[in-house]
Amino acid sequence: MAPTPVSYPKPYEAVVLDIEGTTTPITFVHQVLFPYILEHAQFFLETHWDDSTCQNYLAGLAKQNTEDIQQGLTDIPTIVNLTDPAIPKAKKIKTVVANIRYQMQQDRKIKALKDFQGYMWKDGYYSGDLKATVYEDVIDALRTWHERGVPVYIYSSGSVPAQKLLFGYSDHGDLTHYLHGYYDTSVGSKLAPESYQVIAGNIGREPANVLFVSDNPKEIQAAEATGMQVVISLRPGNALIADDVLQRYLTITSFASLL
Repeated sequence: MAPTPVSYPKPYEAVVLDIEGTTTPITFVHQVLFPYILEHAQFFLETHWDDSTCQNYLAGLAKQNTEDIQQGLTDIPTIVNLTDPAIPKAKKIKTVVANIRYQMQQDRKIKALKDFQGYMWKDGYYSGDLKATVYEDVIDALRTWHERGVPVYIYSSGSVPAQKLLFGYSDHGDLTHYLHGYYDTSVGSKLAPESYQVIAGNIGREPANVLFVSDNPKEIQAAEATGMQVVISLRPGNALIADDVLQRYLTITSFASLL
């Protein structure tokens, strides 16, 4: 069944955007960003191990690993004691890489993993190995909203630093001047209405005056529960959405429909 015909949302004062499947193709995330971590983690850790910044992110992964085991996740690879000088660095790296691979295979949305991924992606963007893909119609919309004085914010499960890198090193150049703020899961789960309430309060808008765009129906439902205006993004490669959901919500295939 085809999605409902697009109709314009009510007037809105601010826009909150998801990234994956909304502003950026899912293929970029799953075929470029994630493989970059899996392919380069071993070498990256070998060359950055002694950096204090790297050690801070590793401490976060180790802390999360301890909590996971305490909560009964017995199948998760254990990270050895990273501060024990008696354990060879090679073994420490091996256990960290195994843990990262497992978590990514499970598609976990936890802060420690997302923070480390962002740290690695920073190196990739700076070196030129990574360049983010952003839809052409998104660029036009960002420019138009900017000209109209409508602030645009990002809310993604990826860390805020990773979000800034994606829009700072896009295939259309630096887009960060079009964005007024960034939110990740430190404000709460993207599936929890409370998270959207927090964002609305933070940007100083009533939820009814905020437009949220995402490809994920569960996120759409959570935002709608707060009173936000919501639109589902339909992009090539996105997960199929049930017909009853398509009939219930406004859907777009281009941001041009929102302007």
